[in-house]
Amino acid sequence: MFEHRRRVWLRTGVVLLMGAGVSGCPTHAPPRGREVVKKALVHTSLATAWTSPGAQEGGVRDGWLATFQDAQLQALVVEALGHNPDLRSAAARVEQALALLGVARSGLLPSVDVEGRGSFGIGQGLGSTLRGIALSAAWEVDLWGKLRYRRNAAQESAAAAEFEFEFARQSLAATLAKGWLMATEAHLLRGLAVERVKMGEELLQLTATRLQVGAASQQELALAQATLDSYRDTLKQTELARVQAVRAVELLAGRYPAGALEPRAALVELPGPVPAGIPASVLERRPDMIAAERRVAAAFNRMQEARAARLPSLSLTGSVGFVDSDVVVLKETLGNPAGGLAAGLLAPIFHGGALAAQVRVRTAEQEESLGAYAAAALRATNEVEDALTNAKVLEERQALLERVVAENARALELLTIDHRVGKVDLRTLLQQTLLAESARIALLRVRSEQLIQRINLHLALGGSFSVPAPAPEKPDAR
Repeated sequence: MFEHRRRVWLRTGVVLLMGAGVSGCPTHAPPRGREVVKKALVHTSLATAWTSPGAQEGGVRDGWLATFQDAQLQALVVEALGHNPDLRSAAARVEQALALLGVARSGLLPSVDVEGRGSFGIGQGLGSTLRGIALSAAWEVDLWGKLRYRRNAAQESAAAAEFEFEFARQSLAATLAKGWLMATEAHLLRGLAVERVKMGEELLQLTATRLQVGAASQQELALAQATLDSYRDTLKQTELARVQAVRAVELLAGRYPAGALEPRAALVELPGPVPAGIPASVLERRPDMIAAERRVAAAFNRMQEARAARLPSLSLTGSVGFVDSDVVVLKETLGNPAGGLAAGLLAPIFHGGALAAQVRVRTAEQEESLGAYAAAALRATNEVEDALTNAKVLEERQALLERVVAENARALELLTIDHRVGKVDLRTLLQQTLLAESARIALLRVRSEQLIQRINLHLALGGSFSVPAPAPEKPDAR
């Protein structure tokens, strides 16, 4: 009996191994790199260099976050990467894609099941028990690559999800850095509003003193009071803006939005020039562009899978089992072990056009993915061009506004002296004060916008931020 059992198992294994050795038709590789660009950007060609002025030569560099030299910002980014809810959702989508890849891979392997049975019957006064156990295996031979294309599509989709997650991390770091700059800007604008309130209080006191000696009128006193109240209203607005900006940063970091975070006392200095590479390098570096390319490859494989589904399929099955009974007659007639092998060929003949329609669906999905890639490529290059142009204009504006601030400050200083000796009225002084403060605010916002555009440029170019790894915990001294 043992020899018979061994032969049954041997025949089952040989048939399955022979089936596993059938490689089937080789699969076609999906388009990659320049081929995808050519297929997607049919009517558009990438420039060989950036057209915006100010683009620095050299390859794109990583580690942009450290160039701002802000330890608190780096700590906030690390915190956000660990606690941000949106990033947590993106990570879960990666896990889903990897799990689907495991499902697709399983289709290439044989399925093995074990089944146990037992029955108890009563008839003619006799009770009998029938027991058995069987081991079965089934495998679909991938003759035309249908299962491999399915696996390849899942593999490309999983890779796309991973690159989308990386772009989500980069976008989160950039968004938090820009939010941190906006919180600092709001904090500094509040400081300017506080200075303006103090100046308004001093001006009101001066006007009251001048009224007592007959050098000012009740109209000037009312104007000074109204001006002070408007300054106080502006202060309230800047305080609200500051709290809202701080809460936005806290939300990104995964904290409760308590508005308790203390912004910087001054804006960081603008780092040095950034090498911008060439437009083609953006498509090769940006994680979202790599993900878009992988989506094209996934759609290609799904289309090929739909085509292969129209061809015949071959399935192999094998089983072996043992059956036992309490009835002597049955026990003598039962042959153990019992097994069998089978092969089935299934050729689709008529499915109402469903298989052909599925091919058209998958073909349209591939065209959709190419269109999405083209849109993403143009959007990515436009983001770089915009960031470069904005940086150049902001640099020129900063130089102009620095002169405007200095000239208005000098004019305000001279008018303040003339007002004290009665050469000019209060309205003239207030007008100059407004001009001087507006120039200071404009310069502050330009400096803040320069830093924000620098972050936009890094993100658009595909440069990673590279936060430092957390320090290892010290062992317990106890």
